Amino acid sequence: MSLLNYRSPSAAATPLSDDALRRVAPSVFAAQPMEGVSDRYSFLPTSSILKGMRGAGWLPVRAAEQPVRNAARQGFQKHCLRFARAEHLERGQLHQVRPELVLLNSHDRSSAYQLHCGLFRLVCLNGLVVADATFARIALKHAGFHPDAVTQASFALLEAVPGVMDKVKLFQDRVLTDAERRELAAAAVAFRWGSAAQAPVSPEKLLTPRRYGDGQKDLWTTFNCIQENAVRGGQRDPSRRRPNGQGMPRSRALTGIDEDLRLNKALWEMAETLRAQTP
Repeated sequence: MSLLNYRSPSAAATPLSDDALRRVAPSVFAAQPMEGVSDRYSFLPTSSILKGMRGAGWLPVRAAEQPVRNAARQGFQKHCLRFARAEHLERGQLHQVRPELVLLNSHDRSSAYQLHCGLFRLVCLNGLVVADATFARIALKHAGFHPDAVTQASFALLEAVPGVMDKVKLFQDRVLTDAERRELAAAAVAFRWGSAAQAPVSPEKLLTPRRYGDGQKDLWTTFNCIQENAVRGGQRDPSRRRPNGQGMPRSRALTGIDEDLRLNKALWEMAETLRAQTP
């Protein structure tokens, strides 16, 4: 399940209980690491940080785990938790965007603890991840690891939030030309599918809004429209054809945590580059 596509029943304001987390991402609660890990591997389950995070005002609001084909990795694979500040959840729908902490970990040696800065857009229940250029990713190795390290690192993320929200305001204030909007969408197509020739949809399809209001031409709205279409997929473009003349299939949704994260960060960097250009 995609780290962006999963949401709780009331994703805008409802924190998840441990029981809800177990249903969605049971690997969070692994009781031991996957068989065969090194003796130097310090096993501390992701579940061990939940009490400390909640005590520090960070509440889990979404969760996902990486699909795996190897049965030995099932229950130990990479997983993702997104945390929101308790005070932001209490404000409900008053704010269109809220900051989130995105935590990745695994119990099969595939990932260290990683913290990223995220944003959640309430109007479309869309989760974004901020590029490392704006907020430096924090990685914590399992060796010698203590659960309190994640809680302590979360406060470094809190210090970065005002700067991230300032960037959102700059995106909102930057009105794009039609050529700039297509440039951003074309760059997203090339990153998502490798090249325009391989893409099932044209840049114009990524600019097609899914809801009223998302057709505005500011950078923030354009960025969100492109991101949602690239991540959720489900679009069909009759203008696109395979080399044999057959129509292209619908664009597929991203289902992998790593590719989801990589695309989000790349799109954020593209948007920052475009914002800095003189209109």
